Amino acid sequence: MALNFIKANNEKDFKNIYEYTTDAFSDSPDFNWDLEGIQAEVKDGWELESAYNEKKDVIAALFYKVDKKSNTLLTKNTGLQINHQGLGYSHEIKNYFEAVAKKKVVNSIAHFCRVDNFRAYSLNESHNYKKTTNTLNDGLVVEWIKKIK
Repeated sequence: MALNFIKANNEKDFKNIYEYTTDAFSDSPDFNWDLEGIQAEVKDGWELESAYNEKKDVIAALFYKVDKKSNTLLTKNTGLQINHQGLGYSHEIKNYFEAVAKKKVVNSIAHFCRVDNFRAYSLNESHNYKKTTNTLNDGLVVEWIKKIK
């Protein structure tokens, strides 16, 4: 099962992602999962894409942007709906972020996840990310870094 990725380009795309995923993604890593929160992230420079499967089910919302100062691709994504977990989609999302990082010619990837998301910890470790001491949102969100070769 391979995922497809499509960039959200306008308010209609944002709304489609939000409406499909409103219950599944209500516990996002560092912002409110509502249309205003999504719009604020995009306005702040984050690119938004949806990951979807062959049935056109939205699996997750992906956010990324390049921090020019550190030449790092900053990444975060919503959790997967429970019925899509355990199918390898999270690994595909990690691989996709790495492909974006290579395309954008950055030195590293920083991924952000909730401090209590131990599934994300295991996933990050399996993709050779290293947990840093940097946190966001009063310590509720942690940063993981991977150097790009």
